Amino acid sequence: MAHKKAGGSTKNGRDSNSQRRGIKVYGGQAVQTGAIIIRQVGSSFHAGVNVGTGKDFTLYAKANGIVTYQALGKDKRQVHVITAPTP
Repeated sequence: MAHKKAGGSTKNGRDSNSQRRGIKVYGGQAVQTGAIIIRQVGSSFHAGVNVGTGKDFTLYAKANGIVTYQALGKDKRQVHVITAPTP
């Protein structure tokens, strides 16, 4: 009797590319204008001073400075970019 080896399922073997979300710049690190600080789903982190929010909830720096994180209540967190004082 003739046999044919199993070829495997053609429904397997595909996967989507990763979204590469998460914190890109941590507290105390310097950023330049336009630099992405956090990529996220929903607003887990909220924009603070000198931080903007993109349409996909990405947080980015609006000015050059140092990134700081601040807790707001129990479950909210806010991101700020502190600029150096000008003399």
